[in-house]
Amino acid sequence: MHLQEAGATPTLELAYTLADGLEYLRCARDAGLSVDDVAPRLSFFFAIGMNFFSEVAKLRAARRLWARLVKEKFSPKDEKCLALRTHCQTSGYSLTAQEPHNNIIRTTVEAMAAVLGGTQSLHTNSFDEAIALPTDFSAGLARSTQLILAEETGICDVADPLGGSYYVERLTAEMEARAGALIDEVEGMGGMTEAIVAGLPKLKIEECAARQQAHIDAGRQVIVGVNKYAKEGDQGEALDVRKIDNTAVLRAQKARLEAVRTSRDGAAVEAALAALEAAASTVDREEHNLLDLAVKAARARATVGEISDALERPWGRYAAAGDMATGTYAASLGDEGREEAAACAAAVARFEAVAGRRPRILLAKMGMDGHDRGAKVMATGLADLGFDVDIGPLFMTPAEVARAAVDADVHVVGVSSQAAGHTTLVPALMHELREAGMQHVLVVVGGIIPEQDHAALLEAGVAAIYGPGTRVPSAALGMLGLLMPEQDRGTAHS
Repeated sequence: MHLQEAGATPTLELAYTLADGLEYLRCARDAGLSVDDVAPRLSFFFAIGMNFFSEVAKLRAARRLWARLVKEKFSPKDEKCLALRTHCQTSGYSLTAQEPHNNIIRTTVEAMAAVLGGTQSLHTNSFDEAIALPTDFSAGLARSTQLILAEETGICDVADPLGGSYYVERLTAEMEARAGALIDEVEGMGGMTEAIVAGLPKLKIEECAARQQAHIDAGRQVIVGVNKYAKEGDQGEALDVRKIDNTAVLRAQKARLEAVRTSRDGAAVEAALAALEAAASTVDREEHNLLDLAVKAARARATVGEISDALERPWGRYAAAGDMATGTYAASLGDEGREEAAACAAAVARFEAVAGRRPRILLAKMGMDGHDRGAKVMATGLADLGFDVDIGPLFMTPAEVARAAVDADVHVVGVSSQAAGHTTLVPALMHELREAGMQHVLVVVGGIIPEQDHAALLEAGVAAIYGPGTRVPSAALGMLGLLMPEQDRGTAHS
């Protein structure tokens, strides 16, 4: 699921998901567990996008590939090890903020592909998720979508109903072969863990995401209501979206944590956390079961944060490589986007002539928001259009973003928000920037920002808001225009 939402094609998602599964089986075997005990308990999780037949073929190829790979690499005795169980979720990326009721159709098409491909369980997204967190109404409609497919259409009555179709069979075989080659590449590196350390999956996924965004921006990949057949002027009444009072949520969560800490046995918690940290510090993993120790700490009422801290002290915190798939976006724009790219290059050159350096932007994710496709695509695109780009790690605090902005001496901070934290986190960032003497830095916000929140963000000092469907060149030119409102008179922020 997360691989495709991050930008992977169906083939790439298939390959890396199964490669993950092989890595889990190897780890279990190395820990002394039998493949016959572990493999039947594995379940996979795929996203289902709008390429209908590719998604059907992906699930069919997944079952064939998994059975063959497990049999060849692990020689199980139980045939249940060869069965691939999967849950599927319709795409969040395919949802649009423009003409959002079209998303009901998109989700229905994706749900049908999942069912016809043979998923065991299904999650259907709500039509308003490109605008805000779903309401009870939109969530109920999403649930009814799959209930209608299950109860009224008959498409669940037969296994593999598209089997035998020449096109579907050929597409399945082609996808199996291409995904198999990608899995062989990962296995040749020593497995998925080594591939992740080397940065291979991250780079390939981000290249796919940048390429797709360029195709959308250039109009070669059609998104109805966004880059083709868009309605002019009034698009109907504003949706009734879910509003989250982040201050109230934070206050309630702090109260719950305080209640837990005052009611638990403090000595037992400290002992459980100390045992977990000691086990994480040793290289003898056969003697210590970290999962068991983490469960014991949780039963003693240690918090998730405290358990994470106990592991972080000996291990440190993983930081993904900051490499970007530079060049991919610009190369994929083609002739359709050449004129706009040239306009961006000219604007960057004018800025550099005045400021003495290229425009520099820090793209940041704050709070518990791990959805970074938008930030990564924008980073790659802006870099290809002439910006100097810094990307912060996930889960930053406003203070950490402000410090990073100071250290990098940026002109712009771009905040990507996908989890409804912007009304609290962005004003906090503005305060931190003022405290650091960086009030001149331009702050822009992108992602899932309900229109009802725009006024409060602009009042807090946000310079621009870029929602879903924003084209990278448009954002680039918009920011350059804000940075150089008096460029003709030769002034600019430096």
